[in-house]
Amino acid sequence: MMDNLSVYAKKVVSWDELLPLRHQLRREGRTVVWTNGCFDLFHAGHLRSLQAARSLGDVLVVGLDSDDSVRQLKGPGRPILPAADRAELLSGLACVDYVVLFAELTPEISLARLQPDIHCKGEDYGGSGKPIPEAEVVQRYGGRVVFLPLVAGISTTELIRRIQSLG
Repeated sequence: MMDNLSVYAKKVVSWDELLPLRHQLRREGRTVVWTNGCFDLFHAGHLRSLQAARSLGDVLVVGLDSDDSVRQLKGPGRPILPAADRAELLSGLACVDYVVLFAELTPEISLARLQPDIHCKGEDYGGSGKPIPEAEVVQRYGGRVVFLPLVAGISTTELIRRIQSLG
């Protein structure tokens, strides 16, 4: 049986490792799915979203926001868990094939580099008028955006609020 560090080392990749893998997967005709996020205080909503994303293709790549980008997106005190811990948690999931860190506030640059067949977003973006800055990038290279169902009442922000209300 493979130990957890071996799995972590194989799934958490750099861009220099990921891009040649993407080219190989394209040659093999495999469908690559991308989703991204902070994944701070991992919860059931995260798991269900990742499983739904993985069901759309052959390979799931998860873009993980860097600690600095999480701070900029979510505010002071975030992330709760550092990127290395968040990456290790994601890499332990059967539905996740690769985890790659990115530092930008939105994933346009990452999507332009990887060019996954499918880019997944939470359904809160679908039809809500919430801007999807990366949609144009995905359309330009011929990919498509798919909206994933959210689990009502479950979010890291809500978990933090509930924990704070206890003390």
